[in-house]
Amino acid sequence: MNGEMFGAWLAVAALTLAAFAFAVLVMKLPRHGLTLFGAALVFGLAGYAWQGSPGVPSAPKAQAQQLGEQGEEMVEGRAALFDRTRPPDYLVTSDAFARQGRFGDAAGLLQKGLKDNPNDLEGWLALGLALVGHADGFVTPAAVQAFGRADAINPRHPGAAYFLGNAYLQSGEIVAARNVWKGLLERSPPDAPWREGLAADVARLDDMIARAPMLQGQ
Repeated sequence: MNGEMFGAWLAVAALTLAAFAFAVLVMKLPRHGLTLFGAALVFGLAGYAWQGSPGVPSAPKAQAQQLGEQGEEMVEGRAALFDRTRPPDYLVTSDAFARQGRFGDAAGLLQKGLKDNPNDLEGWLALGLALVGHADGFVTPAAVQAFGRADAINPRHPGAAYFLGNAYLQSGEIVAARNVWKGLLERSPPDAPWREGLAADVARLDDMIARAPMLQGQ
């Protein structure tokens, strides 16, 4: 596992939480506004974390290109958690679809490939991410099931819980994100490289929920 890559994702989460706190406590966005705000925010911050260049001015991009960048971020973020010199062909091809923003095609291919590779943790994690992407950033029951299959294969691996929590956060489901990340924190080894950053994120979410009664009904 690449600790630096995982640290980059935790840094994105920290920035996301700070922005969410501002939206809830200062801007006082309603819940439906938080959902839209979250979907735009997480993908934007993820893009900055992976490909951002502070010195380069922004420019408008076509939707297809934006989807492709989101897919690139998803693939790279997931792959950073695995040391595989040669993933199976179905995963390589589905990643190619995801990099083009073709999340539905990626998910379909992954579902077929997983029938012959039911114990491929990375494949199930890729499916969960593809399903979230296909649903425009929202967490569907099928995505939850895919992340659950990945977690069942290896409960010690942080990928399923981390990216599920991140998807909940993206869709504005703050309490669900906190609960998933809290569970990951509780079962993480004391020396896990992600533990410190994850603990800080859970603490920020706890503080946000305590300060915003509207979140307590989620």
